[in-house]
Amino acid sequence: MSTVLDFQGVGLTYPGSPSVEALQPCDVKIHAGEYVTVIGPSGSGKSTFLNVAGLLDRPTGGRYILNGIDTSELSKTDRASIRAHFIGFVFQEFHLLPHRTAIENVALAQLYTGANRRKRIAAATEMLDRVGLSHRKEALPAKLSGGERQRVAIARALANAPQLLLCDEPTGNLDTATSATVLELLDELHADGLTILLITHDPEVSARGERTLQVRDGVVSWS
Repeated sequence: MSTVLDFQGVGLTYPGSPSVEALQPCDVKIHAGEYVTVIGPSGSGKSTFLNVAGLLDRPTGGRYILNGIDTSELSKTDRASIRAHFIGFVFQEFHLLPHRTAIENVALAQLYTGANRRKRIAAATEMLDRVGLSHRKEALPAKLSGGERQRVAIARALANAPQLLLCDEPTGNLDTATSATVLELLDELHADGLTILLITHDPEVSARGERTLQVRDGVVSWS
């Protein structure tokens, strides 16, 4: 089984007086097709872990091998390119552009891949159909429910066929019924073979994963 994420002594310390060890050195491997959840209280280091995994933050120690690529010494431009091609992000706040339709929001995710507009729209249409929203493709975010907005965000994350889907509290702003719909969609994506890393503070959400990481005071360990 191939390894998608491989942290080898990866840690992150923010400089200052005193310095802050946001993520203590850790060794973590996540294999292709796994569904891993990350749980811990607010301020524990969960989001730091995800930001490092998503190449948004550069670790201050250790090596991060992503899908066989050593990201440790890559330039900012190369990191952005790898992020665009290999990683999809789903956040609690959706982060949809308010004056763009659902299909435009999804298509925008492919700008960094060099795909022309026709291909971007075709891929966006396919992804919206995948999440059950092809009938809402021309709707603006303000006209969508919270669950629909999150499904658009998931479609956007899937637009570039990522190897790794990173989800940061994806149900944090949703009611119970809507949360269940989003989590069922993630279950379906996992069943299709997608590797998922999901951050949560909810034990019930965490239990949906095949394996769970615990983060507390910057210390990462398998539960």
